[in-house]
Parts: sequence; structure tokens; C-alpha cells
Amino acid sequence: MTMHPVKPPRRARTTVSLFGNFGTHNLGNEYTLQATIHNIHKYLPQAKVSCICTRPREVTASHEVPAFPISDRLVKASAGEKRRGGNGAVAKFFRRLLVRLPRELARWIEAFRTLKGTRMLVMTGTGMLGDFGIGPFDLHYEILKWSLLAKARRSKLLFVGVGAGPIANPLSRWIVQGALSLADYRSYRDDFSKHYLASIGFDTRNDFVCPDLAFSLKPELPAQPGRNGGNRVVGLGLMDYYGNDSTDGSGEATYQHYLEDMTTFLAWLLERNYTVRLLIGDATYDTRIRGDVVRKLQERAFRYDQRQIVDEPIGSVEELIDQLAATDTVVATRFHNLVLALMLNKPVVALSYHEKIDSLMAGAGMADYCQSIHGLQVDSLVQRFLKLEQNSQILKSSLEQTVEKYREILDRQYLRIFRDAVELEQPPHGPNGTGTDG
Repeated sequence: MTMHPVKPPRRARTTVSLFGNFGTHNLGNEYTLQATIHNIHKYLPQAKVSCICTRPREVTASHEVPAFPISDRLVKASAGEKRRGGNGAVAKFFRRLLVRLPRELARWIEAFRTLKGTRMLVMTGTGMLGDFGIGPFDLHYEILKWSLLAKARRSKLLFVGVGAGPIANPLSRWIVQGALSLADYRSYRDDFSKHYLASIGFDTRNDFVCPDLAFSLKPELPAQPGRNGGNRVVGLGLMDYYGNDSTDGSGEATYQHYLEDMTTFLAWLLERNYTVRLLIGDATYDTRIRGDVVRKLQERAFRYDQRQIVDEPIGSVEELIDQLAATDTVVATRFHNLVLALMLNKPVVALSYHEKIDSLMAGAGMADYCQSIHGLQVDSLVQRFLKLEQNSQILKSSLEQTVEKYREILDRQYLRIFRDAVELEQPPHGPNGTGTDG
């Protein structure tokens, strides 16, 4: 009688769903997603990865993973629905009752279906728990909704490397705390986030602080970064900055002050024969500032060699990394312009509009090179930049050690959060499932 080896029971592949504001051409968010997917494949090579995001088509095209919308509400707003808003409070109440509530119920059902088979729902990095450009019924509401549905699906819920605070709206605070309370694991990308949540009454004693998730992926660099002659190259990271709260109508005035200061600093660099690369961090929103700063320079009748300004298109995080690699030092406003520059061991001066930037720079030992954008004085920025130039070689050596330490910390975090799933993916009796190691 022929004995056939008994096949082990077939195990379902682990499915990890990543949640975040992805696909919108915010280059920092895209690199965060890229880093997370890379590490899932590293620690869970058999896992299936999907993404729940703002723009699914863009994510699938860029990262080659199945992607689903957080909500069609965030992808497209109905202009017709807005026009019907002027019919009075009673009409608005019945419209919400008869149209919007059933529509939202359908969205909940669709989201529940999307999570079928998901073992882990990971709220992935980024500043999703602050209110910079986020209202209570925008991303915060969606985070709570998907968190509740993940628990209904008996999926693990993880908030990994998220940024939090400040949150001014009391309803947003309640929603954020409700979502966090459901989590099986929580970590924050800086001490500020953890301390802020504790300050508004959320218990963070069992939570972790780890570096920004972007540090976990070593960027691929061009073989020979492009240079422009023998001049030292400064990367000037610009942002369409309208202030942290422009609801009072001050946004345009804030932008004009920022534009004036950046133009003055750019002129100072050009006068001293630096080559300046103009950089951005969001290919959708930072559409105005680069053109405006060059026009403002021309309006001042400032004379310079046009080859001193390098203004190349940036439509992907790979293009941004290539351009950062071609700099000697960086002065930047956007958070992930700074993160990516630090990863490349580039000494940086930060123009800080948010506590996350202060925390990033302090953690990297660069607090002396962090300049508040509020009440910005160009003379003070110049002094910080000169100090940066003077100490650049010492800073590069220190940054290299810091970034390596960050990667080690993040590796330990991935091991911690994926430990159970790794054990489930292993065959029960040896790597070939036959009870031997052969």
C-alpha cells in the first residue's frame, strides 16, 4: 500500500490594508506609502497588500497594489448638491435625512465589504490626527468609520507612526480619541504627538514613539547626481503657504509675506554665487510659489546669471530625491522635504510652521537650525544658514549615524507589529510543510 505524504492544511495569506491620504501627489505621503509597502514585503513576503486611500487609481498605478477609495465623498464633491444649499434650514434637514444619510449608510456597507479578509488595517504615518487642513467630518470621521468597521471584521487595528495635534475642534478631538481607543497598537512619529494627545486626555502610557516611517526606506540615488558648474548648490524647498488657519481671510496676505521673504533670501544666495535648486513637496498644491518667486525677483530688477537657478519639474518622489541628491545643503518648509534631505545626509535649515517640524529637527540634533516661519526675519535665516555652512561636514557625519539609528528603531517596530502574522505565515512543520528541514 503506497503511503502518500499528508499535505498540511492550506493557510490563507495574510492581508494587510493600508489607510491614508495617498494618491494625491503629496510626495512625502507617497514615500511613506512606498516605505511601508517595502517593509511589509520584507517581513511578510507572502502577504497581500491593499490600500484604502484618497485616489485609488493613482496608487495602483504608482505602487502596483489593489486600492479602494476611503470615500467617494473625498474624491469628488457634487457641485450641484452645493448649489441646492440655499433653500433654508428645513430643506437642508430633509435633504440630509432623505438623501445623505442613506448614501452614507451605503458607504459604510461598501467599506465593510472592502475589509473582507483583512487581517490588519494599518493607519499609516502622515499627520492624519492633526487639523491642518482637516475638519471633523473629513478625514477624522473616515478614520473613525474604518476603525469601527475593522473591529467589526475582527481585524487588528494599528496606528503606526502617525502625527497628531494640534486639534482645535472639540468634535475632532472626540472623534480622534474614539478611533485611537479601538487600536491594538499605537505609535507616533514624534514626542510632540504623544504628549499632545496626553494633554487632551487620551491615555498614551502604553504607546510608542518611533521616527517617521519614511526613514525606514533607503532611497535609491542616481549614479552621478546632476550638478551645475562648481558652485555650491542650495536646495530651496518652497510651499504654497497660506498659514495654519486661513479661515479668517488672512491666507493671501500670509502667502505674500512668505513670498517676499523667500525672494529676498533667494537674492541673497544668488549674490553670493550659490546655485539654487527650487524644490517642492506637493505636486498638486505647490503650483504657484516657484513661478511667483522668480517673477518677484525679476520685478525687483535683480541681475543674476539665469544658470544659477535650477527649476526642473518635480512630479514624483523619485524626481524629488534625485534633485535633493544634487544639492549640498537644503533650506525647506515642507516636512518631508526636510525628512528626505536628512535621509540623504544633507544639512538643512527648516522653516517651521508646525510643531512636527520642531520635533523632527530636535530629534535629529538640528534644533539650532530650525527657524519659525511666523514673524520670519530674513537676517535671522541668513545667520542660521551661514552657521549651517560652517558646520556642514560635522553635521553630515552626525546625520549619517542618526539616520542609521532611526532605521534600526523602525526595523524593531516592524518586527513587533508583524510578529504574530510572521508566525502564522510559517509552515507548521518546517519550511516545506513535510515535517523536515530538507
